Amino acid sequence: MQIPGSKLVSTLALATAALAAAPLAAQDTDGAPAADTAEDQGIIVTGLRREESLQDTPAAVTAFNAQAIENAGIERPADFIALTPNVNLVETQNAGNAFVIIRGITQNRNSEPSVAVIVDGVQQVNPAQFNQDLFDIEQIEVLKGPQGGLYGRNAIGGAIIITTKKPTDEFSGNITAGIDNGFGYFLRGGISGPLADNVFFRVAGSYYDTDGFIPNTFLGEDADPVEDFSLRGNLLVEATDRLTIDLRGSVNQLRTQGLYYNIVADVNDIAPVRVNNRGQNDRDIYNVSLKVEYEGDNAVLTSISSYDTLEEVLTGDAFDFLPIEDSFFFNLFETIFGPGNGFDLNQSQFLDVKAFSQEVRLASPNDGRAFNWMVGGYLIDTERFISTGNMIDTGNGVFPVFRTPSTNPLNPQFSYLADGQDNFAWALFANAGYELSPEFRVDASLRYDRDKRRQTTLTPQGFLPVVPGVPQAQSGEVRTAVFDDWQPKITLTYEPTPDLTIYGGYSRGFRSGGFNQTGVGAESVNANIVGVGDIFQAETADTFEIGAKAQLGPVRLAGAAYTTLSKNSYFFVFLAQSSTQNLGNIPETRINGFELEASAEVLPNLDINAAIGVTDSEIKEFPDASVIGNEAPQISRYTLNLGAQYAGPISDTIDGLLRIDYRRTGKTWWEPFNTTVRNPVDIVDARAGVKLDSGVSVTAFAQNLFNEVYNAEFSPGGFVFRARPRRYGVEIGYKF
Repeated sequence: MQIPGSKLVSTLALATAALAAAPLAAQDTDGAPAADTAEDQGIIVTGLRREESLQDTPAAVTAFNAQAIENAGIERPADFIALTPNVNLVETQNAGNAFVIIRGITQNRNSEPSVAVIVDGVQQVNPAQFNQDLFDIEQIEVLKGPQGGLYGRNAIGGAIIITTKKPTDEFSGNITAGIDNGFGYFLRGGISGPLADNVFFRVAGSYYDTDGFIPNTFLGEDADPVEDFSLRGNLLVEATDRLTIDLRGSVNQLRTQGLYYNIVADVNDIAPVRVNNRGQNDRDIYNVSLKVEYEGDNAVLTSISSYDTLEEVLTGDAFDFLPIEDSFFFNLFETIFGPGNGFDLNQSQFLDVKAFSQEVRLASPNDGRAFNWMVGGYLIDTERFISTGNMIDTGNGVFPVFRTPSTNPLNPQFSYLADGQDNFAWALFANAGYELSPEFRVDASLRYDRDKRRQTTLTPQGFLPVVPGVPQAQSGEVRTAVFDDWQPKITLTYEPTPDLTIYGGYSRGFRSGGFNQTGVGAESVNANIVGVGDIFQAETADTFEIGAKAQLGPVRLAGAAYTTLSKNSYFFVFLAQSSTQNLGNIPETRINGFELEASAEVLPNLDINAAIGVTDSEIKEFPDASVIGNEAPQISRYTLNLGAQYAGPISDTIDGLLRIDYRRTGKTWWEPFNTTVRNPVDIVDARAGVKLDSGVSVTAFAQNLFNEVYNAEFSPGGFVFRARPRRYGVEIGYKF
């Protein structure tokens, strides 16, 4: 599946020529076989900051409308990402660490995201917010390729636009309840209606409780129980025919476990979970936002204000994640100091983030005029505290440690690092698009981002590492760094017929750098690890892309190809001495790839789809010369999707649904040295159900139907995190 850089242009030319010669499809599908092709053409997306049909949008966009979300059973980000070519989600040790890998642009612990995530027009400010339940959703759009000129902050790999269902002018609602083999049960739904003249509301929520799916053979219970509660409220006031006020608030409370790693020699090795500490992973997220929009005759003024808080506590076993008497450290100290002198470690991590963001933009009316424009500004102020550390495991459990080292004699502190970060970022941006003729259009955007980061070392002096020959960090020490860049984007579009769109262009993405915890640079030197310091640098990605999409009758095809030069991409290093999660930089990486998609309505209400996405990466620069030429970490060579769905009547009063999705994720490399590669993973999901005219539906579902056993993540040092096995169940829904 490798695509050498010298062949990228020819591959791209062939793909585009094939589409132009046989206008059969559109790249942008609804993320699932569509129940009605004409309805597909009517899907309106807003990812390019204007309303436009999928067919006419000059970008690689995968969109999921409300019907597709329901048919596919999309409940979490992993569900829609699994249906999107060249996009992966790596779920790992705790809920707040779920990494989006999009076209070779990766994400790691404590890094900024690889995509901008916008929910109802408000950009998420913390990557730990992303992996939440999805409920009462109207539409999801996934834009691939740098969108920095449009969304700026963290849009280096793309953007994910999530739109929840809006308040309605009539009372309506929906509710779904179900059980799974966890044994677990869930409930989700929403209600909406008017409160007064021109005042509308919507309230939606979800609750999930399960015992888990992955056995902990030492404790005789599952390692991954989950209790998850979410609630969201929306008040919409149409003050005048021009002025709209949209107030939203949400809460998510998650209670689960984490840190049930295994240590293996190869990512393909499967070992039982045997931690002796249940640990905890508690995450609380709160958000309130206000969107005010005024539509003038010649311009629309929009203000979006948002305040977010996130707190996450994570405790559990530490290296090497085995019961005390079987652990590496226990046996090491027994050997050195004699019987009775061994001890094991456990760990605790604490994250507390508060952020305020404000965006103001002025744009031309969205009325289909030949020239459209937008100008605006954005700012975000973030306060972040993080502490990590190991404690001595005395067999009495693991106790959380927050802002000061533990003084608990049952769980005494062994190592501890803490930092406070104050980050202030702002941006200015401008976009413009012009139809030169009915067939030709040009779109351009430019954004300047500037991040100022300030870190204060809050670790007590006695816990800071001491390495001979390396200056020791000082408690109370303050460090500052500024990261900034311009992000241009230009796209040319040629639409010779309404059924064929060809586009191409250039874009740059930017992702701010930041601080590892103070002292890890010295610890890395001591451990002979290159590329990791107390600061990690900002990343840029310059991408050239061309693509085409077309449609003829019920058949759709699509293709896009790209080449990206990434500078200072991230790689992850875990340092066991301090249980810290650290980022290093890869100075330069070349990424080439393409996507091909096809779908068709082969019979009334019966649809099939297929897609392949290929990513070929090569490290061009690295401090260790032996790494040059290797694959970049966390990147899968390809993704392959196949699907079929029947969604239509089976009698005069009953509609049926039968759907199956197959996803193959190709070989995946996990670290710059390429010492281990995960074999391809094959996952099959299925759904079958009926829907009555009364609004009642009954659906059976199975995720990972054939119970593929594999590790979801590998980290240097042999840390692997087990993927969830087969989950199946039944749900009953009602709409009114």
